[in-house]
Amino acid sequence: MKLYIISGLGGDDKVLAKLTFNENIEPVHLPWLMPSKNEAFSNYIRRMSENIDDSEEFYLLGYSFGGMIVQEIHKIKPARKIVILGSIRSDREKSRLIRAGARTNAVRYIPQRFFGESSTMMYALLKKIFDSKNANLLQYFRVKDPYYLKWSMHQITHWKFEKLPDVIQILADQDIVFPIKNSAPDFVIANATHLFPITKAKQVSKILSTIFV
Repeated sequence: MKLYIISGLGGDDKVLAKLTFNENIEPVHLPWLMPSKNEAFSNYIRRMSENIDDSEEFYLLGYSFGGMIVQEIHKIKPARKIVILGSIRSDREKSRLIRAGARTNAVRYIPQRFFGESSTMMYALLKKIFDSKNANLLQYFRVKDPYYLKWSMHQITHWKFEKLPDVIQILADQDIVFPIKNSAPDFVIANATHLFPITKAKQVSKILSTIFV
């Protein structure tokens, strides 16, 4: 069965490359599309879903921002099973920082150049948030288009979503992007940060092998 996978913000399939699946599972990584100017989130979701063949049953897996995307896709193209890694099941699970960003609409006022590849401030912030001890962190952020990054952060900040009963959530206990205290995950990865699909790949793969069968 096909398993459609969407990585995290700015990431490609390398972020999840260490994950393994049962032999009857066919992983299909969906690349990030570039949003058009002022594109509505709903339209972007529709475009991301176009490469999913729903004429047959399939699974969905999303990491971080990709977890939000697959849940939105699930509403228009229901999957047999859906798993989110390091992501949230509703806007009620957002961190205080993200909530504050929504109230102030802070992302809107940040210059687009801040999100550029040459911005040391941007990537110093990413390193602090995601995993300050991971020397290879920046190699996982492969999509560095400034407009895409700013647009995506705006969508994360303002995301509104009601929890779906069939979404399986896996979180790390030391994740500060989506703190575990705000959620009630189905599985907890101990002693791990937001980058747990890389640092705890064997443990995550073992869990996924019991879900995607």
